[in-house]
Amino acid sequence: MNYNFDEIIDRHNTNALKTDALLERYGDKNLLPMWVADMDFATPKPIVDALKLRLEHRIFGYTQTPESFFAAIVNWLKIRQNFDVKREWISYIPGIVKGIGLAINVFSEVGDKIIIQTPVYHLFKHLVEKNERIMVENPLKLVDNQYEMDFSNLEKIIDEKCKILILSNPQNPSGKVWEKQTLQKLAEICQKHKILVISDEIHADLTLFGNRFHPFAAVSDVAKNNSITFQSPSKTFNIAGIVSSFSVVPNEKLREKFYNFLIANELNEPTIFSIIAAETAYNFCGDYLTQLTDYLEDNINFVESFLQKEFPKIKMMKPQASFLVWLDCRELGLNHAELVDFFVKKAKLALNDGEMFGSGGEGFMRMNIAVPRKILEQALNNLLFTN
Repeated sequence: MNYNFDEIIDRHNTNALKTDALLERYGDKNLLPMWVADMDFATPKPIVDALKLRLEHRIFGYTQTPESFFAAIVNWLKIRQNFDVKREWISYIPGIVKGIGLAINVFSEVGDKIIIQTPVYHLFKHLVEKNERIMVENPLKLVDNQYEMDFSNLEKIIDEKCKILILSNPQNPSGKVWEKQTLQKLAEICQKHKILVISDEIHADLTLFGNRFHPFAAVSDVAKNNSITFQSPSKTFNIAGIVSSFSVVPNEKLREKFYNFLIANELNEPTIFSIIAAETAYNFCGDYLTQLTDYLEDNINFVESFLQKEFPKIKMMKPQASFLVWLDCRELGLNHAELVDFFVKKAKLALNDGEMFGSGGEGFMRMNIAVPRKILEQALNNLLFTN
């Protein structure tokens, strides 16, 4: 099946966060929305058709989870990520952010410390602080326009109150695909200090330009036995609103503790449409992903070329995965308020400002390039009118 990623679909007045929250979030409903991390591409036709077929039955009662749901996940992880996962390691969860929050409550106490490596997905900080834990930052190092983990500083900030490290893998907002050796070293440090690693791998399948993703739990036995992995088809197939997320916990003791909590609170039971969407995505939509990544790579190359030629003061950190582009705007010489004003008031673009991602994000902006090329061209041309 051939997919048309150039098709422009108007998402206004559908309660889409990306469009319908612009006035509330940015004070202007007429901005080009390139912020929240979902795509402006149609969900793959096999998923839409499968949902339509189920809707025709006209009864949507209590639903058991078929083994085919788990089989689709196991098969996908093996083929796409070389990740050997046993059926019993997997559970449905009601969203990755929710899953991280649940794990925080199961494996730490109020007042415990949780490590995040900034700049990083802003809801990590929200999860830590709103659950009354203490956030500890281990800022990433920027080396040759790519991030590296600062293991020396990590060892310095760890104390007996540190219980969890939340890992963004691939890294959000930069799109960095962590090297296997990096993840192995992180696993060893965390195991030595009895720190549980929670790995958010929601962008795992969106690797670009020949980069290879490494699931944290697959890099070593140490990582496998001291981690909880969260993945989902939501970013890959643009079904975030359906919520088909799942966890992978190889360690039996960790799994029993976490999954007993999920079962006790009926948090392990997917909805009818979660099951259908995930199964269909993983079983029948591989061609969509192939075409999607080609289109995303072309969009990224287009942004890179445009900025180099037309707006060299803004530099792009080329993502190795995902559809998010991390823009280094520090040469513009603007403070935080001025930088936001530059994009919102002058360029008429809604992006995520770098400061929300924590230390190291100052002077950066995150742009979602999972849009039809015409929209991307319009967004970049808007920058030219700011001069």
